[in-house]
Amino acid sequence: MLSLSSVAACVRRSALALVFILLGVPWAAAQETAAPLRVSTVLLPPYVMKDGDQLTGFSVELWEAIALKLNVTFAFEIVPEVQALLDSVASRTTAVGVSGVFITAERDKHVDFSVSILNAGLQVMVPGKATGAAPTPLRSLWNLVASPAAAIWLGVAMLIIIVPAHVIWLLDRGNEESVSVTRRYIPGIFYGLIWATTALVSQVQQLPRQWFARVLALIWMFIGVVFISLYTAELTANLTVEQVYGNIRGPDDLSGRRVATIAGSTSAEYLRSINAKVQEFQLAEGMYKALLDGAADGILFSAPTLKYFAAHEGAGLVRLVGPEFHKSDLGIVVPLNDPLRKRINAALLSLQEDGTYTTIYEKWFGGI
Repeated sequence: MLSLSSVAACVRRSALALVFILLGVPWAAAQETAAPLRVSTVLLPPYVMKDGDQLTGFSVELWEAIALKLNVTFAFEIVPEVQALLDSVASRTTAVGVSGVFITAERDKHVDFSVSILNAGLQVMVPGKATGAAPTPLRSLWNLVASPAAAIWLGVAMLIIIVPAHVIWLLDRGNEESVSVTRRYIPGIFYGLIWATTALVSQVQQLPRQWFARVLALIWMFIGVVFISLYTAELTANLTVEQVYGNIRGPDDLSGRRVATIAGSTSAEYLRSINAKVQEFQLAEGMYKALLDGAADGILFSAPTLKYFAAHEGAGLVRLVGPEFHKSDLGIVVPLNDPLRKRINAALLSLQEDGTYTTIYEKWFGGI
């Protein structure tokens, strides 16, 4: 049996609903207005930033425009990381998640996303000239010798040495004045290898006795001069590029490097997949500090975030290298099967049609 207080509450609720209906205001909208939405967010420039006691940024201004379209009030709740934002929305602790959140298949299993609010990729950031460590002869030599380019050229050299070594041994062997004093393959081939290597890197003191072998030897010595010239030019170019730009020039150079990023981000997943030494931070300030202090060799994160830092606080201290890659959409996060998602999408489309979205986008990304 219902108590008198329960009956009275139902009567008041019904009366209030009748008043809103008579005024032409949907009861559901009145409820939303009366109960502010809890919106979780992560501080991540330029999507979400603090300006005194207020929040600002691309995602903040876009959400404020959406909320105005929806005629709802809201309250931001700052959480430490993207995963915490996703968890709070998935558990319905908060109604909406707003920041720079990439849409992925794995995340889509636990939460829903709005239509895309931005398409962006990952990019690499490294120290600029002002913070780069001064090159030393030993370090430069090691980086040169251990570089992929040096390994490739060494492999090519070994391959092209083996062929003429066998030809010269086969044509000029078995005589004290020949390249190979013995007709046996071993140790005779070693004489051929020594001769071919010497002809490649310097001038030999002995030419083969057999006339055809001698012609091939002269051709091989000419090839050796060309090869060494090209090899020297390649390594010199690599050394110059490293001294100017550093030894990380894009995503292909991140394997085995100390790379900073935000914990739980898509960039952290990518870095683990390529066996980079991942350094995860809760806040963007942490990864920037690690880079500038020399604790990290580079940063991998959302390109708009890095571009904003490079154009503002990091101007002259950092540089972006390599292409923007792994492009994906970012969205607003809502709980699974929540009807609010459809209303948010409708509001976003309306903002795109009336030019509001373009105005907000140009404000935050037009100059970077």
